[in-house]
Amino acid sequence: MQDNRLDAEVTGATDGGDKHQMLLTVNGRRHVITVKADATLLDVLRNDLGLTGARRGCETNFCGACTVLLDGKAVHSCSVLAMAARNKSVLTIEGLSEDGKLHRLQESFVEHGAIQCGYCSPGMILAAKALIDENPTPDEHEVRQAISGNLCRCTGYKKIVQAVLAVAHGPRS
Repeated sequence: MQDNRLDAEVTGATDGGDKHQMLLTVNGRRHVITVKADATLLDVLRNDLGLTGARRGCETNFCGACTVLLDGKAVHSCSVLAMAARNKSVLTIEGLSEDGKLHRLQESFVEHGAIQCGYCSPGMILAAKALIDENPTPDEHEVRQAISGNLCRCTGYKKIVQAVLAVAHGPRS
């Protein structure tokens, strides 16, 4: 449910301490939600907000299938408590495109064949976005370092790295 109330108005536990009401900003939209104290950001995104681009993989902070951007930094949402995202901005793969047009990283992944089964793609793309936002012209080593927390079982990473480098060193739109 979307609500424009200020976070200061959304406070405290709602049932004796197990559930908390919070303001969560995801893909630029503000949501007032009630979460269990131990709910992960991944659970809230998928189950409460219906955003399924962040994938449930290992659930041990290892595979990166659940990667989202939290205040611009790539994080594994399976290992972040939802309450830790309070007062922060979350970007998921669903929020990356604008006006129905794919982000240039998404386009490059398609053009370079960096998407095969697609399971890791949202996390890879968001990890790459965080890198390019911080360092607009990374080299191959920096790209590989940035995506090192994301596993891919299909591509061998070569096409993924090429797709990211093409965006980083290609024309700006």
